[in-house]
Amino acid sequence: VQLQASGGGLVQPGGSLTLSCAASGRTFSGYAMAWFRQAPGKEREFVAAIRHPDNSKHYADSVKGRFTISRDNAKNTVYLQMNSLKFEDTAVYLCALRGTRPILSMVYSDSTYNYWGQGTLVTVSS
Repeated sequence: VQLQASGGGLVQPGGSLTLSCAASGRTFSGYAMAWFRQAPGKEREFVAAIRHPDNSKHYADSVKGRFTISRDNAKNTVYLQMNSLKFEDTAVYLCALRGTRPILSMVYSDSTYNYWGQGTLVTVSS
């Protein structure tokens, strides 16, 4: 399985970006895909996840109401729409995939995920 993340860039505070994560190599009847991020000097943290087939969505408190995760099964792609971006959202954003549907409590942990993309840099700066 390969994950290709894209869509990062430089944006001003209050702006928006949409990240994409395209999966290839296998299909799964049940799975979860997630976004994590890692800022310089900080640990990797959970951002958002979506499970299949129930389509449940889960967010970190720091991004609730600003970020939206969605998926397009036909394209094997997950998106992260990021609005009202803040300086503290600056990080490398990584997408991850678990090839089976995890229980709810597991979606927030990076150890849940089997496959990782290479990351895309989001910089929020004026």
